[in-house]
Amino acid sequence: MLPWKLIDTADVPGGGEPLRLMQRGREFTIKLGQNELMSSRLYGSEEALATLSCARLKDRPAPHLLIGGLGMGFTLRAALKVLGPQARVTVAELVPAVIMWARGPMAELSGDSLADPRVDIREGDVAKLIAAARGTYDAILLDVDNGPQGLTRQSNDALYDSSGLRAAFSALRPGGVLAVWSSHPADHFTPQLRKAGFAAEEIKIRATGRSGRGARHVIWIATRPA
Repeated sequence: MLPWKLIDTADVPGGGEPLRLMQRGREFTIKLGQNELMSSRLYGSEEALATLSCARLKDRPAPHLLIGGLGMGFTLRAALKVLGPQARVTVAELVPAVIMWARGPMAELSGDSLADPRVDIREGDVAKLIAAARGTYDAILLDVDNGPQGLTRQSNDALYDSSGLRAAFSALRPGGVLAVWSSHPADHFTPQLRKAGFAAEEIKIRATGRSGRGARHVIWIATRPA
């Protein structure tokens, strides 16, 4: 078996340990310490984050999506595949090196997504874009940290607390969708979404996106009432 090679490291603003981009053959992983944050082998749930959200926007001819976290580009790529030509997708990525990796060593994973004319890549904190918006987005897709129970950066928790959810509610248009990816269940989160005014559904999905064995991830689909 081929050994893993360290390709690059990157500091997380406000974080502790650096991110490490590792490669083995055509396989990539991004790690924080011993924790694997994302892998090019397991991306089905990241794609599902996009497809489940976009399915709820099918009657909107020109939806505007905000994706929090570029990662390896799987969510963005899946969204572009099902969205029409009038759609707009804003992607906020906190770590500049992740954008550089997506355009460099991992370019094959995202294909031509980053150059798609529907896409606007923003370097910065998605929380700031959400806080500045009022009825701006048809969907907000959050794949930030490890979900509501964070791992990389304590300030990410503010996205998922009561004030963060109220901000997301305000940033959405009526009938808009807040979709949240998590590597683990969080029993408190569905009630918290409902308390913020959303109609919330919790969906468990295999990391591969297929039925069978393997790790299960969680996606919450929360809808702002029309």
